[in-house]
Amino acid sequence: MTALLFRDDAYLRSASAVVVAAGPEGIILDRTPFYPRSGGQPGDAGTITWDGGEAAIAEAAKGEADAVRHPVAEGSPLPPVGATVTATIDWAQRHRHMRMHTALHLLCAALPGVGVTGGQIGAQKSRLDFDMAEPPSKEWLAEALNALAAGNHAVSDRWIAEAELDAMPSLVRTLSVQPPRGSGRIRLVRIGAEAAPVDLQPCGGTHVANTSEIGRIIVLKLESKGRQNRRVQIALEDQV
Repeated sequence: MTALLFRDDAYLRSASAVVVAAGPEGIILDRTPFYPRSGGQPGDAGTITWDGGEAAIAEAAKGEADAVRHPVAEGSPLPPVGATVTATIDWAQRHRHMRMHTALHLLCAALPGVGVTGGQIGAQKSRLDFDMAEPPSKEWLAEALNALAAGNHAVSDRWIAEAELDAMPSLVRTLSVQPPRGSGRIRLVRIGAEAAPVDLQPCGGTHVANTSEIGRIIVLKLESKGRQNRRVQIALEDQV
């Protein structure tokens, strides 16, 4: 099992760790700041360095038994098992993912009560698919999103028991994918005040600390992907 340091601090860029295993499928560490690909969010890229060596990490991914795999780029060396290393993420890429992920939460908030049928986070553009027949206009949606982003809403998280989520099924916006279960607890991400949140739903990804950090959001397109499926694609103005 790899300790997931990004869960406690999404702004952590580097951390020391010990190599548990290293082979063709990647490096396993006892702890890591790297987010592994999951939930529509790409895994972090970066480097792992040790005394006398450095490996480029293409994209962190989930491994077996709650481990995080750090696949090395072709030609990179592997550290010896037991070595103390420094794991450093590509911060510019991670921060874009954090801003995008938080922006997608605001997209959910702008369309309350509408189920999400799919999604993908990217550094340049991201999307959510919604179960709705008639989407709003691009102009209305862009205005609503940017009003929420400019609202300086704090972003926080807390853990609840799986039984608590069962008692509040409306918190789950995704129709095709349910939050991972089995550990006995679920992570809730809240945007806004506890008494009146802008958005509140289960999520295991990384987010910015305040919506003002997102910047201006552009609605690139609204597409029909079926009789009841509408795709909304967004980008961040400073990344276009």
